[in-house]
Amino acid sequence: MLLDILKDTVADSIRLVPFLFLTYVFMEWLEHHTSDKTQKKIRTAGKSGPLWGAVLGMLPQCGFSAAASSFFAGRVITLGTLIAIYLSTSDEMLPVMISQAAPISMIAKVLLAKVVIGAISGLIVELVYERLMHHKNSDIHIHEVCEKEHCHCEDGIFLSAAKHTLRIFVYIFVIALLLNGAIALIGEETLAKAMSGVPLIGELTAALVGMIPNCASSVVITQLYLDKIIGAGAMMSGLLCNAGVGILVLVRLNKDWKQNTAIIALLYVISVIWGVLIRFAGIVF
Repeated sequence: MLLDILKDTVADSIRLVPFLFLTYVFMEWLEHHTSDKTQKKIRTAGKSGPLWGAVLGMLPQCGFSAAASSFFAGRVITLGTLIAIYLSTSDEMLPVMISQAAPISMIAKVLLAKVVIGAISGLIVELVYERLMHHKNSDIHIHEVCEKEHCHCEDGIFLSAAKHTLRIFVYIFVIALLLNGAIALIGEETLAKAMSGVPLIGELTAALVGMIPNCASSVVITQLYLDKIIGAGAMMSGLLCNAGVGILVLVRLNKDWKQNTAIIALLYVISVIWGVLIRFAGIVF
């Protein structure tokens, strides 16, 4: 069992490397080769970010949410865009459904629902955060991420990006190893019983499982839905807040721990609300 846990952790962590490296190459280039005026234009263009973020979030890779967290820590994308990406991220849902020969119509409906929910929720967060709460998304400050990681950005774009990637990779690997071990000890049957409870309790519990920053949680939730052990509401609650390792990267790079806590809580609440609405609306995928 220990060997399987180690192999799964290595596989999950290694496939994040390309996403992380390309993310940090872009951030380094943005920091060193664009003017303040250009960066402000990029930031302004990000007002429509929740829309494209929700669409791109469909990519069945944990790495995209990690990249989004890095961009948010450097304030390249807005809070609404980050939430939209987290909500629409598919992680292992799509591969599991395909491997289990789930109907194409089911897969399309779930993906579309996650995109629509992500876009709507992201736009609402953007509206409430900026206009109603009168908060302003700050300008790009990638240099603060570099200072936190001690990457010595004067070494050049690619070397600095490699250093960023290595540090995040080690951090993710250690946490993922611990999480995989915990999930193996708890057992999928225990998780299934917790998520198949009464209305609302099922959504609340599924969302908690989905919050586990590991691709394995999306595998469990998707499989339980395909086996008809949990309903559509619980499945969506769990998958909506399943941002993969994105949460780990956010906590690592974003220095504002109060903001991190608020983002995690907001993601959980939004996911539960949508899950409950889906259950009581009688929606089936």
